[in-house]
Amino acid sequence: MKQVLLFLIAILLLTPVQRAFAQDESAMPDTVNADDARYKNGIAGEFTPAKGFDLFKSKRGSLNISAYGLFRFLDQMPGQQTFTDHLGRERKVATRNDINWHRTFVWVSGFFYDPKFRYTVSIWSLPSTEQTLIFGLMRYCASPALNFGAGIGPSLTARSVQGSWPFWAGSDRQMAEEYYRGGFASSFFVTGEPMKRFFYTASVNRSLSQLGITAANDNRGYAYSASIWTLPTTGEFGPRGGFGDLEEHQSLATRFGMSACRARESRFAPVGQAPRHTQLKLSDGINPFDDGAFADGVTVTDLTYQEVAFDVGAKYKGLSFQFEYAFRRLSDFIATAPIPEASVVDHGFYAQLGQMVIERKLMLYAATGYVADEFKRHPWEVAGGASFYPYGSRSLRLNLHLIHVEKSPTGSSFGYYTAGQTGTTMSMGVDFLL
Repeated sequence: MKQVLLFLIAILLLTPVQRAFAQDESAMPDTVNADDARYKNGIAGEFTPAKGFDLFKSKRGSLNISAYGLFRFLDQMPGQQTFTDHLGRERKVATRNDINWHRTFVWVSGFFYDPKFRYTVSIWSLPSTEQTLIFGLMRYCASPALNFGAGIGPSLTARSVQGSWPFWAGSDRQMAEEYYRGGFASSFFVTGEPMKRFFYTASVNRSLSQLGITAANDNRGYAYSASIWTLPTTGEFGPRGGFGDLEEHQSLATRFGMSACRARESRFAPVGQAPRHTQLKLSDGINPFDDGAFADGVTVTDLTYQEVAFDVGAKYKGLSFQFEYAFRRLSDFIATAPIPEASVVDHGFYAQLGQMVIERKLMLYAATGYVADEFKRHPWEVAGGASFYPYGSRSLRLNLHLIHVEKSPTGSSFGYYTAGQTGTTMSMGVDFLL
């Protein structure tokens, strides 16, 4: 309760100050227009820069810099708890209660010689895990119907990895989408708008997720993914296609899409060592490449990941809705000894509903999710929160996010969840995007 009161006091203190900034739009620039082709057809996901600040422009090139930052308090409760995995073994839940400068992005972007040739260099830092990476993306925009490029990009497994970040309900994904989504890796992709209001992207990635996996550890497989979507009513869905209707659509904006991915994944480490692959989890939160994940004394070294997801969204006069349903199959296991399962099939959904209760200032929202799994654990959650925009812009937000989760199937240092948790999570944060 003390943390909630401090959050509300911060809102009251910031409200008078915002008037001075609101008179000077250049002091807090908003995001790019949704019709900007760099973002309308972009698939850089969490690596897509914002409007930023132009440092240099000429006929032969340009240089822009933009940035994102998140400071967050997170408490997963109760602090001491255990869970029972699908083999009946009791495990400890590694809950967190921390305050962190959680995430930083800095993007340097522009064009080189030809305005159709665009580049982005990203600096990504996660102080929570003391990770810092620098990577890039190159694109050639041949026409509205065909753009192609190479660099770090998403496996197209869910709508949230395809550019909507950080315009989500909270500062991280909900349980079900975090569970079934893929990650980011070196990729070659094509994307475009071949017909009015109809879009596509197809990508070949080095793996489902490259994080923590060096070229020396990589296998010879690839991740193949594709996504299609349409914006049938208005031709747009707000900045980055994100959640919430801060823009107060006066005509109903709609979005319908489908994504699919297939990847041959490995543990990327010798048996006996901890797996380098950390993206996938079973529905009890166990890494399928962990020793004994499927049977005591047995280690899976390779598997095939297949996933398909369907999503729909709508926005109208401050009201926003988002829904996605996904099916996931793990199969073709190679293991050190036989395992009971020939395949593991899960399916689940998440849904979010938001309402701007104070125009361009305060959004309240609710969310839920569920995973139907073969181990009959049936993880689920209910969540809700509030986002306050002191300058009437998505560029700065204060967020309060509350979750009750049962048997969390996912967990990481990035998001809201820890594997196996049953209980309440509270998050309070402030983030900016320039």
